[in-house]
Amino acid sequence: MDGARSDPPQGHGWSGWCNPCLETRRLPEASMPWDTRPGRSANGGPEGAGSARLRVQKQCRKSSFAFYQAVRDLLPVWLLEDMRASEAFHWDERGRAAAYSPSEALLYALVHDHQAYAHYLLATFPRRALAPPSAGFRCCTAPGPHVALAVRYNRVGILRRILRTVRDFPLEERMRLLDRRGCSRVEGGGTSLHVACELARPECLFLLLGHGASPGLRDGGGFTPLELLLRQLGRDASSAPTAAEASSATVNAATTSTTPPGELCQRRLLLLDLLVLYTTGSGAGPARCELLGDRLRWQRLLGEDKFQWLAGLAPPSLFVRAMQVLVTTISPGRFPEALDELPLPPFLQPLDLTGKS
Repeated sequence: MDGARSDPPQGHGWSGWCNPCLETRRLPEASMPWDTRPGRSANGGPEGAGSARLRVQKQCRKSSFAFYQAVRDLLPVWLLEDMRASEAFHWDERGRAAAYSPSEALLYALVHDHQAYAHYLLATFPRRALAPPSAGFRCCTAPGPHVALAVRYNRVGILRRILRTVRDFPLEERMRLLDRRGCSRVEGGGTSLHVACELARPECLFLLLGHGASPGLRDGGGFTPLELLLRQLGRDASSAPTAAEASSATVNAATTSTTPPGELCQRRLLLLDLLVLYTTGSGAGPARCELLGDRLRWQRLLGEDKFQWLAGLAPPSLFVRAMQVLVTTISPGRFPEALDELPLPPFLQPLDLTGKS
């Protein structure tokens, strides 16, 4: 598949040459995690059922941590799959040793940005890789969390591959993954679009919108992504640039805890521009009162045309309507590649998602 998939040295299994700190040397058959038969205790007597269970749990923890380390260290794809298929086990919710599923392996690849492994899993197990993981890897019964996790960790490359994979899924299945609502206790019941707005991920937001994610869904607090974004902009208004300043700013793809307030506000203004392209209704809805309540501040922050539309005082400008028509002519199956075909000069294209720059 790529440079990460290399063959092992002749005459050796994967455990014969990989990082010795992984502690994944092949164990005797009688002590592998799937063997729950009582063995012999340290003093030579028979091992009780409770001791056997503790031994198996301990072995599972060691093999699970070894697999986690291997993904974190970006080891070759063939090695990781060999581990997942025969050596790495975790203790599941049923109280027994279980092998890692492609879905659970993809979660590790997302967290550690192992793009080669993520691409392999999605190409080889497209549906299993995006299926819900076992209960030990999630907090509720919602569909697989992979899209939201890719947004949360800003894994734009892996998110692009996930969205390319779900193009071939039936529409209902694809929308269930794109519009998945997160756990109400942990994720506030929001969709991946809410996560992108919350963490200021413009590339992720544009990819999701272009593949058909629904911008009108509400989170557990009753807010759409647009309304959530306006609330955040309101909190940042004291340090926010004007709309003209934001349009000329260079947007950094990664949000960090050290991002200057002004730069974060610029990203949120870009998110707002992207959401406007896919919002053809009456704008901000419940946020209208907040906009009108501090009219001068919002006019200075958003610009007059955008303020008038979001506050429900005027229809969108002709330029905005033209851009809305243009981007909605691109089918999810050709996004983002077809962005290059838009009849627009480069400085008017919404965002480069083709990976060329």
